[in-house]
This record gives sequence, C-alpha cells and structure tokens, in this order.
Amino acid sequence: VQLQASGGGLVQAGGSLRLSCAASGRTLSSYVMGWFRQAPGKEREFVARISWSGANTYYTSSVKGRFTISRDNAKNTVYLQMDSLKPEDTAIYYCAASSRYSTIAATYDFWGQGTQVTVSS
Repeated sequence: VQLQASGGGLVQAGGSLRLSCAASGRTLSSYVMGWFRQAPGKEREFVARISWSGANTYYTSSVKGRFTISRDNAKNTVYLQMDSLKPEDTAIYYCAASSRYSTIAATYDFWGQGTQVTVSS
C-alpha cells in the first residue's frame, strides 16, 4: 500500500491543522493506522493509532485531548485533527499502516513520506 500524507504547514500556537493520509494500492481497512512524528534531533515518536474499523483509538499522553485520529475507509483516508497546537508539536508527521494494533514504529509496514508541521510561539 502507498501512503501520501498532506495538510502540514505553519500555524501559531493555539491554532489547528488537519492532516490527511490517503492510501492507494490496497484497501485501508486491512490495516491499523498510526501517526508518528519526528522533531529535529529527536527519535521518531508515536502520536496516535486507530483500529481497523475506527472503533478504538489511542494517543500518546502529550496529545490526548488535543488531537483526534479518525478514518474513512470508504475514502481510503486517515486524518489527524490537531487542535490547541503548541510549539513542541513542531515535527515532521508520518502516517503508517500496520497489521498489528501497536504503538511501536518497527511494527508498521508501510509509511508515508511525511508532512511538516511548524507551530510558532
């Protein structure tokens, strides 16, 4: 499956962005979908994941209550709504697909190219 992330940009602290991840090549409903991010000089970290049907979601503590992951399997697309953004959210955001309900990057088989999110103070 090929993944294409989009929707990043520059936003002021407190603002919002909505990331999208469009899949092609295979139906997205076959995969757990996750969002990860990597800030300069830091390791890639887990942000959120959503189950195959979308019924279950999980977030890292630093984004809980501010970010919402969702999916539209009919459109083969996963979203990450990011509200109340903080400068520390600045990173390249990646979407990824896995056959496991996991927070571990190594268990994700397919990755998008990343989209830059920059939050100014």
